[in-house]
Amino acid sequence: MRHPRLTAALAVAAAATSLTGPAAAGTPGPGTPGPAPAVQSPEPEIGAPARDPGVRVRRGTSKGTGKLTPVSGADRLVAPLGVDPACPAKMEIGMRSDAEKPRYADLFIEIDQPLTASRLMLSSYLPAGYELSAKLLVAVPPATPKGQYGLRLKAGKEELAVPISVVDVGELDNGGNLALRRPVTASSQHTNANYPPCSVVDGDRSSNGWAGGNGWNDATSRKWPDTLDIALGEPRQISRVDLHTLDTERYPASSVGLRDWDVQARVDGQWRTVAQVRGNTAGMARSDFAPVTADAVRVSALASNGANDYSRIIEIEVRS
Repeated sequence: MRHPRLTAALAVAAAATSLTGPAAAGTPGPGTPGPAPAVQSPEPEIGAPARDPGVRVRRGTSKGTGKLTPVSGADRLVAPLGVDPACPAKMEIGMRSDAEKPRYADLFIEIDQPLTASRLMLSSYLPAGYELSAKLLVAVPPATPKGQYGLRLKAGKEELAVPISVVDVGELDNGGNLALRRPVTASSQHTNANYPPCSVVDGDRSSNGWAGGNGWNDATSRKWPDTLDIALGEPRQISRVDLHTLDTERYPASSVGLRDWDVQARVDGQWRTVAQVRGNTAGMARSDFAPVTADAVRVSALASNGANDYSRIIEIEVRS
């Protein structure tokens, strides 16, 4: 007679293997679409609430050492102070099984206070050579002193330390993107899933996190304009705005992305239209204009390519 624990293990293993297959087809609903990376659970349907964001299992090759090895997507994490709590710092963490046989695996997560992590444990049944990874969100309370903090990932007898630097938003290496991590105000926000306005300035241009915290969807179908305002912190000279709209193989920009919009800059307290985009069908559109000194930028959405006509924006970048 098969032991219940073994039966459960085989079921989980089968589920993990199925993750490598194509995403299941879904029927679009009234909200917004949701793409998924390869080797992940099927992407959410349009309007579906997000599942556990970013969890995935990858097939690999076991080295036969018998070890569980903790892994992270970056060797350090920068967590800015004063950002919207809906858009905390994030990174990929996980573990790899180098055992010769399938096994149960646990990853334990420790973080220095007062920082908090979105999960303290990650568990799975892993076939030999498989790697499990998940998105980890790190929240920084408003009164946190700037400085260095620690994150520790423990799997089996192995430990991986990942330093965390807490800095002011103005101290970020923004790569020339003046909008990065700056405050965002939206005219509305869809409530059917996780579409925070602050996610359009988190530095992630990918549509893969749609409906799971990466990308904004408004709440007013077929009603225009929809607006996103980004405060730059102080008057800055700007001459370019890049807009990334939803664009995946299943949900291409030509079908659901933003089509028409105005780019406006707040100059001496007055909004001024500096660029216009019409008939867009691409995932990214760049707007260049004569330099102005502004303390805020607004995208005024006027139409989308979708039949249900929502505004869907993944990222906005502002450059001098």
